[in-house]
Amino acid sequence: MNKNLKSAVVYQIYPKSFHSHGGGATGDLLGVADKLDYLAWLGVDYLWLTPFYRSPQHDNGYDVSDYYSIDPAYGSMADFELLLAEARLRGIGVMLDIVVNHTSTDHPWFRQALQGRDNPYRDFYIWRDQPNNWGSKFGGSAWELDPASGQYYLHLFDKTQADLNWDNPEVRRAVFEMMNFWADKGVAGFRLDVINLISKDPAFSEDDSDGRHFYTDGPRVHEYLQQMHREVFAGRDLMTVGEMSSTSLEHCVAYSHPERRELSMTFNFHHLKVDYPGGEKWRAARFDFIALKRILSDWQSGMHAGGGWNALFWCNHDQPRVVSRFGDDGRYRVESAKMLATALHALQGTPYIYQGEEIGMANPGFADIDAYRDVETRNAYHRLRAGGLGEAETMAAIRQKSRDNSRTPMQWDDSRHAGFSRGVPWIGLAPDAATVNVAAARRDPDSVLHHYRRLIALRKRYPVFRDGDYRCLTPDDPALWVYARAVEQEKLLVICNFSAEERDYSPPAEYLTADHGWQLLCANYADAAANPARARLRPYESLLYRAELF
Repeated sequence: MNKNLKSAVVYQIYPKSFHSHGGGATGDLLGVADKLDYLAWLGVDYLWLTPFYRSPQHDNGYDVSDYYSIDPAYGSMADFELLLAEARLRGIGVMLDIVVNHTSTDHPWFRQALQGRDNPYRDFYIWRDQPNNWGSKFGGSAWELDPASGQYYLHLFDKTQADLNWDNPEVRRAVFEMMNFWADKGVAGFRLDVINLISKDPAFSEDDSDGRHFYTDGPRVHEYLQQMHREVFAGRDLMTVGEMSSTSLEHCVAYSHPERRELSMTFNFHHLKVDYPGGEKWRAARFDFIALKRILSDWQSGMHAGGGWNALFWCNHDQPRVVSRFGDDGRYRVESAKMLATALHALQGTPYIYQGEEIGMANPGFADIDAYRDVETRNAYHRLRAGGLGEAETMAAIRQKSRDNSRTPMQWDDSRHAGFSRGVPWIGLAPDAATVNVAAARRDPDSVLHHYRRLIALRKRYPVFRDGDYRCLTPDDPALWVYARAVEQEKLLVICNFSAEERDYSPPAEYLTADHGWQLLCANYADAAANPARARLRPYESLLYRAELF
């Protein structure tokens, strides 16, 4: 990966909730085009668009029924080509979301597969005469009966999302052909959905858990990604990122090491399970701050040492809003949103900003299950209630963990429907839309938005952001995350208070010697200390210093 890619920042767009050009209930591709000037002003280099292919929308587009056509809800191929061209004029590349662990059961391949065991498309999917005990990530069994044949097909997600059989070379040929179709149109990269799940252990053994041991980072996954690189990526200047479910550091070094010719970088989610008590997602709980630091620190040091590359993120379309999760979405919303931005953007890797994160959007706090649209959320609600959990406790977990927390409409201004659409949105607005929106943030030079813009510019200016190593200075502190980065004669010192309490901090003596000429690059309080020698940190305060040794 070249140095320019390593200094890049990616902005993730969930088109359904971004902006509606046509004034409908859902956003569309021309709605994204309408906001390109804003995104260019922000300074991002790439846009990652979540799926807009034709789909029955059982899982918000991650159930693709036609990889070659645009779902009419989002527009037309002409709309996409216009968006691609207009983005390129502004120096912005467009990355597509590729969902090829599974297809929709409405996909022609699967419809052909249902025609009988001797149909050539039958082997595009995974079938068994008897199911094993693997579980779906959306609840229940991972196997669904086809009554006509008496066999069961595998679906690691919803029953309408049938897993593809990557051991079949015809599946790989068809997938690579499709990816080349989009690459030939001029897309700048691909985000590969749960790509480390594509290779299953062919024994399909029973498991003492949910089966993930037998398909996570499976036996032939690296072989398949290297083939993808040869067939699609080679000879093209593409940004490629893999979403890696329940993965390991060792595998992610391998996936993203340039010499292995697989991917540019990887997403992992270990740091976003620190509020899962006992590994249980659907429980309201505070996050484990020490674990958060330890996980992020291990991945920083490990990927740097191994030559891999991290995709850095707090939020996406499947995760709660970070200011609600790890910050304070009430009194200290602005301060904590800025602090969290600083903590992430000073790390080594490529930062991903999810729509609305840059203005400090918070979880909507819907009171009733009927306000939620997400299939995983609704399934969890019914499962928890059937299991005896009370309504209040169930809804507390839903409000904290639902994927719909990040899917409420983007807040553009204080007009009706927050400038998202002239029509009624497909899901309700967050209650703070009248005050937390892009228009208000652009007017306020001290806003969360302007803080993100400064951080994006800093990453492009100083090599230490791209190349520096990592050292955590406060691994056991209950409130402070302080880390240092260094390359050659350049250093960063990042000091973040993750609490609403004041905290004292002084760096180790080695960082205060006379040859350190510290400069304050970015802070979230106007009167921040110009020198890090000793600081009394205010609630959610963050300080970012740079030094050139002399």
